[in-house]
Amino acid sequence: MTRTDELRSRLLGYRPTDRLWGWLGPGLIALVGGILRFWSLDRPHALVFDETYYVKQAYSLLHHGVEMRVLGSLKKPDDAFVSGSQDVFSTIDGDFVVHPPVGKWVIAFGEWLLGSGSGWGWRFSVALLGTLSILIVGRVARRMFGSTALGCVAAFLLAFEGSHFVMSRTGILDIIVMFFALCGFAALLVDRDRSREILAEKVGALPRGTWAQGAGPWLGWRPWRWVAGLSLGLCTGTKWSGLFFLAVFGLLSVWWDMGARRAAGVRRWGRGALLKDGPFAALAMVGTAAVAYTLSWSGWFLTDKGYHRQWNTFHPGEGVQWLPPVLRNWVKYHQDAYAFNTTLQTPHPYQSNPWSWMLQTRPTSFYYESPTLGVDGCTVDSCSSAVNPIGTISVWWVGIVALLVVLWWWAVRRDWRAGAIVAGVAAGYLPWFVYQDRTIYTFYAVAFEPWVVLAIAFGVGLFVGQRSQDPERWRRRWLVVGGYLLLTLALFAFFHPVYVADTIPYSHWRWRMWFPSWI
Repeated sequence: MTRTDELRSRLLGYRPTDRLWGWLGPGLIALVGGILRFWSLDRPHALVFDETYYVKQAYSLLHHGVEMRVLGSLKKPDDAFVSGSQDVFSTIDGDFVVHPPVGKWVIAFGEWLLGSGSGWGWRFSVALLGTLSILIVGRVARRMFGSTALGCVAAFLLAFEGSHFVMSRTGILDIIVMFFALCGFAALLVDRDRSREILAEKVGALPRGTWAQGAGPWLGWRPWRWVAGLSLGLCTGTKWSGLFFLAVFGLLSVWWDMGARRAAGVRRWGRGALLKDGPFAALAMVGTAAVAYTLSWSGWFLTDKGYHRQWNTFHPGEGVQWLPPVLRNWVKYHQDAYAFNTTLQTPHPYQSNPWSWMLQTRPTSFYYESPTLGVDGCTVDSCSSAVNPIGTISVWWVGIVALLVVLWWWAVRRDWRAGAIVAGVAAGYLPWFVYQDRTIYTFYAVAFEPWVVLAIAFGVGLFVGQRSQDPERWRRRWLVVGGYLLLTLALFAFFHPVYVADTIPYSHWRWRMWFPSWI
């Protein structure tokens, strides 16, 4: 074995041949998950929960370039919008919107493609991204764990998890945040493998006796890091919480570089990672993200109607004076949005503390109607039609145990895969504990859900072990895993009526409200 082959084996470990099944397994699961997400996507024919903001704002972006204010003369603008009168906006007053434009542009794509007269238009894009995320998480799991079976487990759990399912059928921003964060993570995984191959080739080609000296070679421009920067810029351009994914994943990528150089025997591995690849990592990720974020505001820059677009005219001498007026106005907009986002404490009956998110003790009711006999297919005296993103507890509750295992495996065994999962959960979850007094909701957890699923897949891999060690025990344990997956599917099927606004007898709805806090 050559030194290059030895280094490649040490740096990359076992990687199975990427045969058709490596794509086909997660792909088929994503196909089924997609059919379920797109089926009757236009039901209910109403703007549910925060669709009242984002769906209308997406329409405004599509037709005005910026988010315009809804006409105050309209008593029920949502009713007008869903009945076909979508242009409910002022033509002169921009609206104060506290989230950047990317997510609303994504929703607007569906409205442009299929029209804005029904849920098919305003929910198409989120359903598409939700479906694609199933495939991506399956491929991510396969790359991390070297197992197509574990990739299928991860894809299956995401496909049939209730909160992810509902968020994939609702025209709001959180599934978009999740999708771009997951894409950024996936791109960095590819970069990790590609850069280690390059490192093995460059270090292995050095003359014997000199290969371990110095800080090691430069690993090149790393195109997958640029892809990650673009994805995380779009994530931040959907909600500012994407900044945490950008920061954590950027540090994670540099940490991986340090580990690679150290494993390759490079003497000054820290200096090499920080000085040779670090500046290019910052340029590729932070620089690309900043450009993508800024360009997403093009509609605001290119028109004169946006909120605060003319702020400098009415506030001479205020703001950051050394900036050009348009950037001064943009900074002022961001200052106001930041103040709103960090101080929002308006009470809401379905707000929840982040401590409860993994337990799913207070899911957010998006929609509820009470049809009576003969109305909307109701065949009894009293019926219910609801959309409630109740998380599939076999995923979330097992996920708590899996995350504890992953945390221990990372802290004690120093397993890079466990560390990567911890990073994803930390980026999407931990920042919310700083804002426990803010008005926040359980469905925000969908942003870090892929890493909860990856934690379970990691735990399944540890549980079943290697077939070669004990084939009989391996088969028995896979039967246990199969039973767990069937339980998850059964729970998803049981709660499906309250995910999709089916009209069911009120007593059937009550059967599904297992805890008082779910009502």
